[in-house]
Amino acid sequence: MLQVVKTTAELRELVRRVKKEGRTIGLVPTMGALHEGHASLIAAARAENDFVIVSDFVNPTQFGPTEDLDAYPRTFDADCRLAEAQGADVLFCPTPAEMYPSAEDTWVEVTGNITKVLCGRTRPIHFRGVATVVTKLFHLAQPDRAYFGQKDAQQVEVLRRMVKDLFFPLEIREMPIVREADGLAKSSRNVYLKPAERQAALVLSQSLFAAQRAFAAGERRTDVLVGQVRQQIEAEPMAEIDYVEAHALPELTAPHAVLDVPHLLAVAVRFGTTRLIDNVILDPRTR
Repeated sequence: MLQVVKTTAELRELVRRVKKEGRTIGLVPTMGALHEGHASLIAAARAENDFVIVSDFVNPTQFGPTEDLDAYPRTFDADCRLAEAQGADVLFCPTPAEMYPSAEDTWVEVTGNITKVLCGRTRPIHFRGVATVVTKLFHLAQPDRAYFGQKDAQQVEVLRRMVKDLFFPLEIREMPIVREADGLAKSSRNVYLKPAERQAALVLSQSLFAAQRAFAAGERRTDVLVGQVRQQIEAEPMAEIDYVEAHALPELTAPHAVLDVPHLLAVAVRFGTTRLIDNVILDPRTR
């Protein structure tokens, strides 16, 4: 049966007992509003660990002043049902005051190009908030493995860097993007889309999949593939592009003119007031 935990003290005591028994812990950090994408992360954690903790916390420090913190969907009862159905042992749902007890906050920040490109360019405080809250969760849950989705690929690379640089004794597990039947990437923000915007948003996966097909057929010129995606999105009248870019993995460094190493091809686009992200990985080592 799922146990709901609201305080850091409760979670620490649970983790202490689990570790004393020699059991492994899988952590799935989320901001709630759980959907099938989150379900896939919880299921993977259940398959690979003895004990599974899911955090359900809308982290205020990763939202900018004009972003959707107050409107962000909160579906706690449904979250409990989904987490329990996927085999989670604990749902950790602290308050902001519980996670940020000091008037003067302490920050964890990953610097460099990896947090300045893509979403970092227009959301300058976002990854500092992510790194800080995930560091807190890692200390509290002491996971052997932590699970994240490829849809947030930049976030995954930032956290991989943080884990490496701060010597966290855990593995970051990146799970594939879960999509609707028509290709739209699952996202908690999809509920904001009006019907016409929802239909228009299909251009994201359609353009990325077209670039994947061109890559599989032998196209290796980065500017051609990026340009193809941009052109297809620009043809959709409801789409307002934030970025269409490729960056070399894993550090999200400047793209190579020819895709001779793995690259992340990523997009961020607004439809009405809703900003959506999506991506594919283009890897010349795979056929």
